[in-house]
Amino acid sequence: MKELKNIQVLVATDEHLSFVDQVNDAIESASKERGTGIARRTYEYIATKMKEGKAIIALENGKTFAGFCYVETWGEKSFVANSGLIVAKDYRGIGLATAIKRKAFMLSRTKYPDAKIFGLTTGLAVMKINHELGYRPVTFSELTTDEDFWKGCQSCVNYDILTRTGKSKCLCTAMVFDPALEKQKKGGKKETNGWAIKETLLDIVKKLKRNKNGTVAKESTILTFLFKKKIQKI
Repeated sequence: MKELKNIQVLVATDEHLSFVDQVNDAIESASKERGTGIARRTYEYIATKMKEGKAIIALENGKTFAGFCYVETWGEKSFVANSGLIVAKDYRGIGLATAIKRKAFMLSRTKYPDAKIFGLTTGLAVMKINHELGYRPVTFSELTTDEDFWKGCQSCVNYDILTRTGKSKCLCTAMVFDPALEKQKKGGKKETNGWAIKETLLDIVKKLKRNKNGTVAKESTILTFLFKKKIQKI
């Protein structure tokens, strides 16, 4: 059984060019499994991503390929996509996809702090990871209008749906992380039923001191109950 603790998730460099063919084979194989028909990347394309420090690679004990993802920019770098997420068969189900996605997300935020990070996916696992990172579901109209991005969908078996709907919808779910919204959250305000408040009741409960015996104070128990009742009404 493979273990996540034995896998290093790194920003790829030219030292990892020997893994390019394995990356491409894994992407192509997964595409066939999913029935999406996404085109195989060229050697030069993947290699360039590694050389530019725009890719994440996962290696077991520093030598066995386990997973990959790369960063692309669109619309004059106003949008960023973490693409080509792949985990080799033997390493699935141990949380590696999440680790790679998180690393790619951090790389994107570092290189392009003001860009919106977006993705299109039909996979529930990827949607869950995106949600945990702060992405939100959006309509296709909120994505990049860069035609080069949409050309990448041409090899997908569902491309006819995209074209028939004027790029307004497809079988994929669109999700976006907006750094502007994140800055608002860090400003200390949270939206609740239209009201902007600095803290929720749950935040307050978490800060309340515990009794000497380790139990929560009576006031905390009451506030927790009130908070849960409020959530049920929303």
